[in-house]
Amino acid sequence: MVTSVPEGSIPVIDYSLLISGTPGQRSEIVHELGRACQDWGFFMVINHGVPQKLLSSILDGCKGFFDLAEEEKQEFKGKQVLDPIRSGTSFNVSVEKVFYWRDFLKVFVHPVFYSPTKPAGLSEISLEYSQRVREIARGLLTGILESLGLEGSYIEKSMALERGKQIFITNLYPTCPQPELAMGMPPHSDHGLLTLLIQNGIGGLQIQHKGKWVNVGTHSNSFLVNTGDHLEILSNGRYKSVLHRAMVNSKGTRMSIAMAHGPSLDSVVSPAPELLVSSEGDEPAAYIGMKYKDYLEL
Repeated sequence: MVTSVPEGSIPVIDYSLLISGTPGQRSEIVHELGRACQDWGFFMVINHGVPQKLLSSILDGCKGFFDLAEEEKQEFKGKQVLDPIRSGTSFNVSVEKVFYWRDFLKVFVHPVFYSPTKPAGLSEISLEYSQRVREIARGLLTGILESLGLEGSYIEKSMALERGKQIFITNLYPTCPQPELAMGMPPHSDHGLLTLLIQNGIGGLQIQHKGKWVNVGTHSNSFLVNTGDHLEILSNGRYKSVLHRAMVNSKGTRMSIAMAHGPSLDSVVSPAPELLVSSEGDEPAAYIGMKYKDYLEL
């Protein structure tokens, strides 16, 4: 079952109050972050400080990549999940019962920055964009950790966030003549800690909330943020990694850019020990620790 979200029901986080508000304002935003992660696993971030011009430029740059000739895009095909640059298409008639109507580009942009060399200018704009988004993710993670009662620097210390994996993922969903027969991406959760998403103004994102698929509209100059599997693990299940999917339509080409943020590849992620002890006694760990690199390869 699919439903639309009433205006104003998706949690909205004012990032400016988190980083430069009064102590009272910041405390309230930290509380709202915790509630959003617990109830939705998904929220919108406004007043984040990234200029609209930069958001438009990175969307235009990625569109330029998808507009390259096929033989040029083949230069950046990649084969393995840990290849620093991978591009391709999800459409495969021979094996798919449901057609996944998507072209994609996935690039590792931290701790080592990579970028396709084409089109001209994409490397420079993606570097600036990645740096700006990484700072927002760190600010949000600090608030989320505080909402759990942990030190804001917990992940910095325990998971070497300075060497954390940041993955730039852009998806193009062309206009589909028969959208009832295709899907952009199947239901999935994201690995890592937090993913920040922007879109080109054409809707199609759906998230699962209370057993229903919810249409999420597009809003200019904002980020859509979802908690990842490793934040669920860290919180011992207090905060959920939400299922979401991408739909296609017959009205126009949809494009999104997701920026996934994870710990360093050699970090072992497990429930925070501080969350396993309470006044009511010890709480069992619901997850087994695993290296982030091993999780990605699985």
